[in-house]
Amino acid sequence: MKTKNFAISLTALFTALTVIGAFIRIPLPIVPITLQTLMVWLSGYFLGYFYGALSQILYLIIGLIGFPVFAQGGGPAYILQPTFGYLLGFPLSAAIIGWMIHGSNRIMTFSDVIAHLKRASAVRILSAGILGMLAVFVPGVTYLYMAGNYFAGLDLSWGKALWTGMLVFLPGDILKLLSILAFIRMMTRRFEGIQ
Repeated sequence: MKTKNFAISLTALFTALTVIGAFIRIPLPIVPITLQTLMVWLSGYFLGYFYGALSQILYLIIGLIGFPVFAQGGGPAYILQPTFGYLLGFPLSAAIIGWMIHGSNRIMTFSDVIAHLKRASAVRILSAGILGMLAVFVPGVTYLYMAGNYFAGLDLSWGKALWTGMLVFLPGDILKLLSILAFIRMMTRRFEGIQ
């Protein structure tokens, strides 16, 4: 029971952290820079595929029922926002990262999480992050192009959608992944002997 409580508590924590990440933002003309993806990726690394994805599904539900937890508000009409595709990628991103690091383990103790992270090589950790990043960008840019042109009247070409929706964010996102790697290594050293 303690293990399940641990997973549920961390799921709620990462849902809350994603909400906070939405409000730490730098406005840009179409897609703002936020810390949401950092929280999404961390949820995958620390919760695994199931609870990592669940934390992001809960985030989407909270926003779609009307709480202003997204970067530009909330409510069911938010699906018409050009940036909604990124949000759709959040659960998939967390699930991919969680699966690559923890495999099919669904409920884990803190010591399980640390052991899996310790066993994962830097290449595996970064590869999981890159695939998780693509899981956000692919639906994000696609939706940006479609919703931007058909709902928001932005007149976006695929090139402009790719630039404003992905390429401009790559340096910062790579820095986020390197920071996550450093944080994971610090955590695994700090809790190396935990049982």
